[in-house]
Amino acid sequence: MNSFLNALEQRVLVLDGAMGTMLQERGLAPGASPEAMNLESPEVVAAVHQAYAEAGADIIVTNTFGGNRVKLSHYQLENRVEEINARGIELARRAAPHSFIAGSIGPTGRFLEPVGDAGFDEMVEVFGEQVRAFAVAGADLITLETFLDIRELRAAVVACKEFSDLPVVAQMTFDAGGRSVLGTPPEAAAVTLDALGVDVVGSNCGLGPEGIHALLEKMRAVTALPLISQANAGLPQLVGDQTVFPAGPEDMTVLHDRLIALGVRIIGGCCGTTPEHIRAIHAALEGRDQTWIPPARGLYLSSRGTVVPVGGEAACAIIGERINPTGKKGYAAELREGKTAYIRREAQEQTEAGAVLLDVNCGAPGVDEPLSLERAVFAVNGVSSAPLVLDSSDPEALERGLKAADGKVLINSVNGERKSLAAVLPLARKYGAAVIGLALDEEGIPADAEGRVSVARAILDAALQAGLPARDVVIDALVLTVSAEQKGAVVTLEALRRIRRELGLATVLGVSNISYGLPDRPVLSSVFFAMALQAGLDAAIVNPKEERMMDAFRGAMVLLGRDLRAEEYIAHYGSFKAPPRAPQTEGRSLDIRAQLAAAIIEGDSEGAPVLVRQAFDEGLTAMQISNEGLLPGLEEVGRRFGEKQIFLPQVMLSADTMHAAFDVIKERMQGEAGPSSGKILMATVEGDIHDIGKNIVCTLLENHGFEVIDLGKNVPADRIVEAALHHKVDAVGLSALMTTTLARMEETLERLRQEGVKVFTMVGGAVVTEDYAARIGADLYGGDAMDAVRKIKQILVK
Repeated sequence: MNSFLNALEQRVLVLDGAMGTMLQERGLAPGASPEAMNLESPEVVAAVHQAYAEAGADIIVTNTFGGNRVKLSHYQLENRVEEINARGIELARRAAPHSFIAGSIGPTGRFLEPVGDAGFDEMVEVFGEQVRAFAVAGADLITLETFLDIRELRAAVVACKEFSDLPVVAQMTFDAGGRSVLGTPPEAAAVTLDALGVDVVGSNCGLGPEGIHALLEKMRAVTALPLISQANAGLPQLVGDQTVFPAGPEDMTVLHDRLIALGVRIIGGCCGTTPEHIRAIHAALEGRDQTWIPPARGLYLSSRGTVVPVGGEAACAIIGERINPTGKKGYAAELREGKTAYIRREAQEQTEAGAVLLDVNCGAPGVDEPLSLERAVFAVNGVSSAPLVLDSSDPEALERGLKAADGKVLINSVNGERKSLAAVLPLARKYGAAVIGLALDEEGIPADAEGRVSVARAILDAALQAGLPARDVVIDALVLTVSAEQKGAVVTLEALRRIRRELGLATVLGVSNISYGLPDRPVLSSVFFAMALQAGLDAAIVNPKEERMMDAFRGAMVLLGRDLRAEEYIAHYGSFKAPPRAPQTEGRSLDIRAQLAAAIIEGDSEGAPVLVRQAFDEGLTAMQISNEGLLPGLEEVGRRFGEKQIFLPQVMLSADTMHAAFDVIKERMQGEAGPSSGKILMATVEGDIHDIGKNIVCTLLENHGFEVIDLGKNVPADRIVEAALHHKVDAVGLSALMTTTLARMEETLERLRQEGVKVFTMVGGAVVTEDYAARIGADLYGGDAMDAVRKIKQILVK
């Protein structure tokens, strides 16, 4: 066994503390590259490592957090990735020869498509450069830290697995509300990362010890992996011009017993922690019983924002079947045209009707299935939080869809044929998916239950050999229509019972196949559904909009004790039930203004331009289309975002839709200047190279009718003042993410005042507080992107 993993089983390991602040105290200039110090001031970096090792750290993390080519390009160091990362390992090893050396990888600062413009393969290659350097230089493990985007973290894990065999520790950062910036809760992160084969999962940064502990409790509910706790030294406070972390060394140890009981096997420190904090953490572990036995865990699937259990005591998982072109000429035509309206509509309607998983199939004649499945995954993820079931027999399409997915999906399907097993199982292992195994092989579908159980056993054996756990195999005992083989239903039910009893595997059925070719199909299908549920069915591929099927499902869950206290049944039937949502077809009767608003809310970038043209044809002016149709939709997006009903990916999709709509307005106006809400200058202050938050604000301001002059990142005060005067702007917005650049924000505001720039000023960023904004004389504080836009509108838009 790997020596690090062996030590992890034996005891709780101590990881070191903050690096950035330690380097700043030793001469790192604000805005300079910490990683460059591996080359320019190696003795300074080595001294920090040595201090942590002497304090008792079992794991020393390298000074390579921003050592990817994207981050290093800000300092013209992108051609020295290998050198910087290899040197990071060398310095840590020399300074701490008796500690495990962890190669640190942080995010690139870019979002993956469709939220951003980065491709999955591109990110795998970017992270792979660091991984290869670590492996050659002799790292003991890799730690992935402070990730905000679960898709970017997925790419980083894939890179770790593809380019090395080193153990992987994977961590995301969450806010006080318990979600990442892009809306991922800790449970979804844990399920996704567990499936990818990481060795330790947890959270770092963002919160203090209590906050991190609460996140890890949620992770423990869905994973049996060892956990890591890497908390800040409390939540930062601004005292004078200094950012202070209030938790002292002893404050970092008060949760040790609870952390150990939870299965935390690595405890370290993040922002604000010092060698003294690490020394206290190490000392407090002495004499404590550190034994821990991993709990049993079943199958969970995940999306960016949701976790769904399958099997065990959970209710049968309803898989919506309608995103399938079979028998649907309109959908097949949309696939050939590259459109997604049907997909988005069905995703919404099926989840509203009760589906908790969504089957996505794009296989039709004349369709580029790999491209279509990727596009479909993006479309479904934009309107629904349900985890996905990728339905394809094309390995290329499956891989494209797996890369596009936000979480742990279910592949539909593999079967007992050697060719199928060889093509699908490696994909499931690489991208962290579960699989549906069809109980058929080269000989076809066995006629009896014994034969189907035998095929299921062979699929399970192949999956285990490929590295998939048994819990990630779901067997389809196969439903044949009773119009052709009346005894087939009995065989299916017997096989289902035996697969659960003898193999311990979860089961799934395409229930409605039973009634094919017979009249009034829901009668027969719903009865068979109830029988299958009594036999222990764990997941069902059905049309959730067919009420008779859902009635059978809800009633059976109560009678079988899988709907505790009949809560779901009562929620559905206990009060007045609204009529089903009207299909959102092109012929819907909504007023054109309401249709425009709905397109923005739903992120319908295909439909919005069509609706804008229709609005012009109906006689609406550009101002009416914008103010009475598009902007009310964007306001509703802001409201839902503020209430945590949607998250940043949905906001950005709505913003892209707004852009598409405005492009048509500009086209119709033939270059005429449209109405402007005001002119805003935006910049990230000098010394700070982070601009994701600022870029989002710029996009939303433009969508609300503002003219935006974006100066980018690391902008000196002189340039900001000069641009504000030159462009005669109405407001200046400043952003900062780093505590070390807060002072630049105050200096810039003072320069604006000295030069007589008569504008409203707005500040924001991860480290900026409302109190700080008021103290430095800013007119507005933007807590988040939508808050910033709302407040600037209140002042500038009359």
